[in-house]
Amino acid sequence: MNESTCPVPKEQQPTNEFIELSRSKIFSWPKSKKSFLFILLKIWFATFSIFLVISSGSTYFKTSILKYVLLSFFSSLSLPFLFSIRLYLGWNHIFKRLRSEKVEYEESGWYDGQTWIKPVKLKEKESLIAQLEVKPILKTIIQFLSIILIFALSGVLIFQNIKI
Repeated sequence: MNESTCPVPKEQQPTNEFIELSRSKIFSWPKSKKSFLFILLKIWFATFSIFLVISSGSTYFKTSILKYVLLSFFSSLSLPFLFSIRLYLGWNHIFKRLRSEKVEYEESGWYDGQTWIKPVKLKEKESLIAQLEVKPILKTIIQFLSIILIFALSGVLIFQNIKI
């Protein structure tokens, strides 16, 4: 954005917000499917071990080791699920700001919000960034969210149908 004609503060400009989010340690993980999968698996297994310890205190599960392990295994999906939702919300916010025809910004605080209409050239540039950079990231996150949900729901069904 041209600094002389753009009233939006530099840190609130959608392109700069995209660059900042891309450089963020956590939000840059979904850029690569393999690294994102590896990180989610590490979170899942760490959470699984914590849930095993928590579930071990239950007297109900002392009679059924299989239910104990399955409950810990499938309930530990909650943390990767919440983590993925947070990533999705952050990237979706940037996607919407890049695609928008207007930029909402605050000059000095929440009480003085303004709206600036993007010039056509800038709108096209940011729309391209949204389509080529952000949309594939959102697609990756949605795929992993779907996989996590399928595992969690199948875990609920398996847990409910075990006769022990």
